[in-house]
Amino acid sequence: MKELAKVLKAGSLAAGYATEMWTLLRIGALIQGRFCVKFAQSSVWRTLQKMGCPQRPARQARQRDEGAVRTWKNKMWAELKK
Repeated sequence: MKELAKVLKAGSLAAGYATEMWTLLRIGALIQGRFCVKFAQSSVWRTLQKMGCPQRPARQARQRDEGAVRTWKNKMWAELKK
């Protein structure tokens, strides 16, 4: 887990990906390639949780429209819940 943490902290660009975003699929592929262990996505998720990795990004998207989010939660989500 210490080795995995080092690789994740170095970033996905350093791991050879085109964007600086880790996904469960990417981390699973990294684990398989580096440690020769194949994990299901749920196992990757649990491993990250054990390591104390946050489940959400610290920042939000710049293009996020708070008004649209609020409207969706109040109208669309309320309808879907019913």
